[in-house]
Amino acid sequence: MPTEAEFAGEMGYVSFSLKYRPKKFEEIVGQQHVSRTLMNAVASGRIAHAYLFAGPRGTGKTSTARVLAKALNCLSSDRPTPHHRRRLAPRYR
Repeated sequence: MPTEAEFAGEMGYVSFSLKYRPKKFEEIVGQQHVSRTLMNAVASGRIAHAYLFAGPRGTGKTSTARVLAKALNCLSSDRPTPHHRRRLAPRYR
């Protein structure tokens, strides 16, 4: 599956929301309390069976969910912060 940057190279255009989407919990703006809570949950290994992201448009629900998914699927990390070059579980590639 191509990355967002590779896809952009093929298409020539990247939407604003994809180009500037946060890649790490530290990059999420205005939701520090949510980021801190999710980082602590990942670090301690106490992950809930479901998370509900609710709120008005533009508050970072999708961005936060994507960062959380990357952190949970990262196999080679001992920290809660995902890295785009780290190995992912085979079924999520």
